[in-house]
Amino acid sequence: MSHLVESKGIILRSRNHKEKDKLVKIFTESAGKMMFFVKGAHRQNNPLTPALLPFTEAVYIGDFREEGLSFLNNAKEIHGFRKIQEDIFLSGYGTYLLNLVDAAVDDRVYDPHLYHFLHQALSLMNTEVDAEIITNIFEVQLLQRFGISPTWKQCVICGQTQGKFDYSSKYNGVLCQAHWSHDERRYHADPRAVHFVRMFSEISYDKLQEVNVKAETKAQIRQFIDLLYDEYVGIHLKSKKFIDQMKSWEGMLTKKEE
Repeated sequence: MSHLVESKGIILRSRNHKEKDKLVKIFTESAGKMMFFVKGAHRQNNPLTPALLPFTEAVYIGDFREEGLSFLNNAKEIHGFRKIQEDIFLSGYGTYLLNLVDAAVDDRVYDPHLYHFLHQALSLMNTEVDAEIITNIFEVQLLQRFGISPTWKQCVICGQTQGKFDYSSKYNGVLCQAHWSHDERRYHADPRAVHFVRMFSEISYDKLQEVNVKAETKAQIRQFIDLLYDEYVGIHLKSKKFIDQMKSWEGMLTKKEE
């Protein structure tokens, strides 16, 4: 069956198909992720071209099919996340978020909450808010989509909510310092990193103001989240490797500017 539908959507990825056409994966608000065939996408002056650029949100109009490829006919209300499109570092983080969404949910799964969450993350990233922190929050809260729901709010042994914490795979949650001895194989993560990840697990982008985190703490947060993803999720995205490599580039660019 097929339906002529219009829906908000965010471009996830695209690739050339033959000489003139494209296959474009779009995360739609009303129908989840769908792969669209775009005939003549490379044709000069194609009115769809602006709506097919990376990091673009628009209202897409087309033949939304329940099986196989869908077909894109038109688009309106086209909005590009311009800063992300123009900045290699922001586009690196943005691509990683898009890839995570693509990996976290199956095609054609209606998930407006995740769509809104992605929209908020890209919108903030398109401003001056720290892209690393936006990405960390996204990663932590996306764990639920992979079927992982650690206990972050309190110690899994005694319910303590204050003090230093570490993470335990054995108990699927955090342990307060008084109960670290219950798991010799706990992560031994930096308590500051655990503090921020606990906060990231429930913070809303709507309430996110300017966040200042020291570079050293950011590195510890990155290491902690990487451990979680390696153990529980087990995906290895090229875009993740890319943003890890970007750190050395940032240092080189900073030195050159000085």
